Amino acid sequence: MRVLLIEDDAILGEAVRDYVAAGGHAADWVRTLEDAKSATKAVKYGLILLDLRLPDGSGIGFLKDLREAGDGTPVIILTAHDQISDRIEGLNSGADDYLVKPFNLGELSARMLAVARRYGGNPSPVVRLGDLEIGQADRRIVRDGREIVLSGREWAVLDALLARSGAIVSKAQIEEALYAFGSEIESNTVEVYVSRVRKKLGHDYILTIRGVGYRLGMQA
Repeated sequence: MRVLLIEDDAILGEAVRDYVAAGGHAADWVRTLEDAKSATKAVKYGLILLDLRLPDGSGIGFLKDLREAGDGTPVIILTAHDQISDRIEGLNSGADDYLVKPFNLGELSARMLAVARRYGGNPSPVVRLGDLEIGQADRRIVRDGREIVLSGREWAVLDALLARSGAIVSKAQIEEALYAFGSEIESNTVEVYVSRVRKKLGHDYILTIRGVGYRLGMQA
C-alpha cells in the first residue's frame, strides 16, 4: 500500500515514516499542505495520515477539499487536538479514523490495516486463498498448520494483489506499492519479488498476464 504522511514534526514524521516503511508499505512524507496537494495529484494513495496543524494551514481544510473533489482515499487523522469537538469535526469532514498524539505505533498499524480492509470490501482479517489462510492484520500465512513467512516487500506485493482480487494488477501498480518518492527502482524489481512470493506460496497462486501484469490465480 502506498501511504502519504502529512506531518511537520521532524521527529514524529521520521518515526512514523520509518515504521510504515518497515511494515512493507511505500511511504511518502511531506511537511506542508502545498506538498501534500502536489503528491495527491501525482500518485493514487491507498491511505493518507494527516496532521491537523500544519505550517501553511489546517488539515481539516485539506481533507474537506479532497472529499469535495470526489477523492475517497482513506484518511486517518494524527493530531495533538484531543477535544471531542475536534474529533467530531475531523470525522464529519470525511476522516475514517482519528489518533491523538502521542500514540503507539502498533495501534497505528492496526488502524491502518482496519481501514484498508474496510475499503477493500473485506471486513474479515482472514482471507482464504486455495489452501492458504492469510491473516492480513497480523501478517500471518498458514498452510496445513505450518506458517509461511514473507518479508515486508513480499507482503506489499501480496497486499496489492489481494486488494484487486480477480483483477489484473499492472507492474506500475505494484511498483507504487513498493516504492516512495525518490527511491531508485530497478527494472526487474517487481519480477524478483513476485518470483519470491510464488516460491513461498506456490506457482499457481500468481498468474502472469504477459505484457499486462499479474493477478491471483485462485479465488480469494
